[in-house]
Amino acid sequence: MNQLLSNNPISCLLQGLKLLSDQRLRSYLLIPLLINTTLYTIAFVIGYYTVAGLIQSLIPEWLSWLSWILWPLLLISFSMIGFFSFTLLANLIAAPFYSRLTSKALQILDINHTPGPQQPWQKVLWAETKRSLYLLLRMAPLLVLFLIPVINLAAPILWTLFAAWGMAMEFMAYPLEEYGLLFDQQKQFMTQNRIQMLIFGAIIALAMTLPVINLLIGQTAIIAACVFVKNHQALNPKS
Repeated sequence: MNQLLSNNPISCLLQGLKLLSDQRLRSYLLIPLLINTTLYTIAFVIGYYTVAGLIQSLIPEWLSWLSWILWPLLLISFSMIGFFSFTLLANLIAAPFYSRLTSKALQILDINHTPGPQQPWQKVLWAETKRSLYLLLRMAPLLVLFLIPVINLAAPILWTLFAAWGMAMEFMAYPLEEYGLLFDQQKQFMTQNRIQMLIFGAIIALAMTLPVINLLIGQTAIIAACVFVKNHQALNPKS
């Protein structure tokens, strides 16, 4: 039995992607898809005009030929910061629907799984708000690092690690809540599985910046997180 179980985050994500087509989950995917489509379209439009404005203000007309260099650099920077912020907002709005998706996914993964009590939507939104605040309060100091000479050389690395950790925290929260783990216990669980969490989150963070893929990566990440937590519970029954 244990040979069939794995806490490899890549394996869990692949299984989550496979289960995305399960007809039993289709009704749980539509509203998050609509939310993601709307918000990421807004993010793309804002990003395009923001980058265009920055290039126009930073590059004098006689150096306009440099714009082809700045466009990809600024777009990547905006994608890293902007899409992370929009992901937090999308998850905040979609939180009640993600909770239902989590419960159904766990039932499909384990026929013996007993769903936890249905939480009021106000409580679900408050839990998501606490996670978002936790991440936003740590995002601001990291952004300041980009402005400090010498230190800003390490800022992209620190930001990448933070984005990976934040993405893992966002999506792992749903199945962990289903198993009764509260916010502090969720952080402890992630710390105990730090490397897996960073790999899991890094893949999600990268996928969030890819058009079309980012519309369904949230739902895929939810299901993959369910796979990871279920397998962890089976492999570590005393934890």
